[in-house]
Amino acid sequence: MDAETTAAERTRAYLRPRLRIVGGAFVVGAVAGIVLVGVLVLVAGWAVVESARFTFALGTLAFGFALLGWSGSVMAGRGFEAMQEHLDAGTNWTERDSRRAMARVGGFGAGMVLATGVVEAAALAT
Repeated sequence: MDAETTAAERTRAYLRPRLRIVGGAFVVGAVAGIVLVGVLVLVAGWAVVESARFTFALGTLAFGFALLGWSGSVMAGRGFEAMQEHLDAGTNWTERDSRRAMARVGGFGAGMVLATGVVEAAALAT
């Protein structure tokens, strides 16, 4: 039992900060997507479906950028760190920080995509 409890605690301790980073960005992206759809409808006079599709496209752009940036960080991050150390650049850029930032941007984009997809589905259902 102790080994299972310990494994569960380790899993929880591993996942909690990662889910907080991505989940927090996901919620912010969802709210931002709904707000942008509302602004486009109420202020700019767009139709709900067109504004949802536009916001969906912006969300996929953010998600795609994050996916590309995260993979670039993983692939070349240590090389950049070594180059900065060799050149004594002192920028404090790390692969870990870059992956973390891209995870946040990806969570934001995914939240925006999901929220605007729901808004569009609701608009089409009426």
